[in-house]
Amino acid sequence: MTKRAAIRLSGVAMLCAAILLGETPNPALASEQVVIATTGGAYDAALRKWWFEPFTAKTGIQVVSVAATNAEMRAKATAMVKTGNVSWDLYPDGEIQVSSKDHLAISELLDSFCTQFRGRQDLVSDACIPAGVRLFSTATLMAYDPQAFKGNQPVTWADMWDTSKFPGGRSFPNFDDPWRVMAAALLADGVKRENLFPLDVDRALKKLDALRPSISLWWKTGDQSVQGFRENDYSIGQIWLTRASALKAEGRSIAWSNKAAFLVGDRLTVIKGAPNRDNALKLIAFWLDSPDIQAKVCEALLCTPPSSAAIMMMPQAVRDQMPSAEDVHDSIVIPDAKWINDHASELLERWNNWVR
Repeated sequence: MTKRAAIRLSGVAMLCAAILLGETPNPALASEQVVIATTGGAYDAALRKWWFEPFTAKTGIQVVSVAATNAEMRAKATAMVKTGNVSWDLYPDGEIQVSSKDHLAISELLDSFCTQFRGRQDLVSDACIPAGVRLFSTATLMAYDPQAFKGNQPVTWADMWDTSKFPGGRSFPNFDDPWRVMAAALLADGVKRENLFPLDVDRALKKLDALRPSISLWWKTGDQSVQGFRENDYSIGQIWLTRASALKAEGRSIAWSNKAAFLVGDRLTVIKGAPNRDNALKLIAFWLDSPDIQAKVCEALLCTPPSSAAIMMMPQAVRDQMPSAEDVHDSIVIPDAKWINDHASELLERWNNWVR
């Protein structure tokens, strides 16, 4: 027997053995992959452990993640599409941004892909829309170190501005999405939730002027937002709930107020011209088809998955920490996506001039 024939026979024997053992042959070649951008840190670790690795185990498709800020993701995706040199396949973009014209210009519309999920009773009605697939919903909110204060704990955005009652440094995000900082300032200044939009930018920046001396960090990445809490650089910060929950999982002294929160979410975006388009769609379908995977990811990140079945799989103790229906009804702000997108360039220009 020749060496080539022996190798071929060995391969056939291995395949037969796998079939006899009830194993499904790997449908993908080892060289197949899909490239996704994430914000790194605990966020990427949770996705990799509970979503990417199980996907690879089932399909053989390797998931390569690259770390970038949200602003970097949008800029990179835009540049890749314009030059025709696309090296990423997908990335999570904000719920607000996916409805913008700029986003639609660089993303593949998923109309036909979404048809397979119509009628799924466990999925929220907008789990799959042409602009993108819901990864999960979460909140941007006020988080704080409860050990930094004696007696009362901060609850509202007005408390964040009260440096006498709640001393210590403060932290806010500084990237291409400044509406949430301005909105917090307006709420702290007494604007009612129902009157928040359109944002009064002049009033918001004036209110921020008063707190500016206490701001220890303008963070640009999720990891930066929590590092200051680890090192006691500030006592209160506006951060993502997913990052606050990661701190709590570390055993850090951290708490947050669901009454000082903005409801936001991420959608998975397939970039136009993605080199591994089919694999990207497989990865997204695997997410929507796997409530158990969603439950594990959102247990780790304290997010709300798109499947109600997934929510029911999450421990009650975890669900109790998530914003309640009462919080959403009475306190949490649902941003006006259309207004924000229509005024995005104006908001960013005013913000950049002020934050310098």
